[in-house]
Amino acid sequence: MFRSAVLATDATPRPVSLDEAQRTANDAAGWVEQNWSVWLTNGLRIVLIIVIAVAMRSLIRRGITKLIARMNRTAQAVDGTALGSLLVNAERRRQRSEAIGSVLRSVASFLIMGTAALTVLSVLKINLAPLLASAGVAGVAIGFGARNLVTDFLSGVFMILEDQYGVGDEVDAGVAKGTVIEVGLRVTKLRGADGEIWYVRNGEVKRIGNLSQGWATAGVDVQVRSDEDLDRVRAVIERTGEEMQKAEPWSERLWEPVEVLGLNAVYLDSVVVRVSAKTVPGKALSVERELRWRIKRALDAEGIPVVGQPHEQELRTAAAADPAATVAAPSALASPTSPQSLATAPIPPAPPGVTLGKP
Repeated sequence: MFRSAVLATDATPRPVSLDEAQRTANDAAGWVEQNWSVWLTNGLRIVLIIVIAVAMRSLIRRGITKLIARMNRTAQAVDGTALGSLLVNAERRRQRSEAIGSVLRSVASFLIMGTAALTVLSVLKINLAPLLASAGVAGVAIGFGARNLVTDFLSGVFMILEDQYGVGDEVDAGVAKGTVIEVGLRVTKLRGADGEIWYVRNGEVKRIGNLSQGWATAGVDVQVRSDEDLDRVRAVIERTGEEMQKAEPWSERLWEPVEVLGLNAVYLDSVVVRVSAKTVPGKALSVERELRWRIKRALDAEGIPVVGQPHEQELRTAAAADPAATVAAPSALASPTSPQSLATAPIPPAPPGVTLGKP
């Protein structure tokens, strides 16, 4: 109890003398006087670092935005012309440029602001080794947990940068086939032949077959009778192709003259002539339809009929109509006077009261 009283007495604050207060104030003033220059220098350095980082980030983002806008204006300038229809798709180029611009702006902001933050921490004399180690471990953990997302993102970036496909292209992605309606960094949207929309993750695409780049081939088979003059048929088809190449809008869609490749098949009563033409990508189907239309009219005008192969049902009906197909093979047992019939003995009848099959 006496000890508790002593402790309570020691805990009671004692009055500070004037000399002690002055000494403490002098120490504080001296410490501030010694460190104020360091504070001011570090503060100015931090402010300068932040100002430079913000200004650099703004300039770089503005430059990227202007570059993307110039690319879009160039695409719009040739859109609607013959060159634009062959080389440029305005919507495709706009989405590609916007995606590239978004990636570049994000990367620039991350690098600049991240470098500025690390520089500020180093000015404040903060040890960055534990922070960088923790960030590395967290990055590895996030990478393992979201590896599919990272794969989709990186695949989308490289697909856009390499211009593997774009809006309006007809592509075969393996998992789906259709027309590209939107290209994203993570997912690509395809419009199927029946109108369905496929959402294809970029990381799942192992191969891409682009049917809209370069050129396409329009192929038409013309089947005529085997006794027709093939030189005459070739001349009619070539003349029809020349007329089509001079007409609008087929003059822009046909890149080369229509070519007769020769006989593609030979049957007993007909032959198939193969016709080919190199066209603008995506226009092969319309060129094939128009070419069939014109060739059919030209052959009719020349008195050359177009024939076709008999259907499978007709072939089966013709085979069934053969009278020999329903006649059974002759048998030696059909004649009662044949040696085989005479050698056979009839089965004797069972005795009365005996059931066949039982002992």
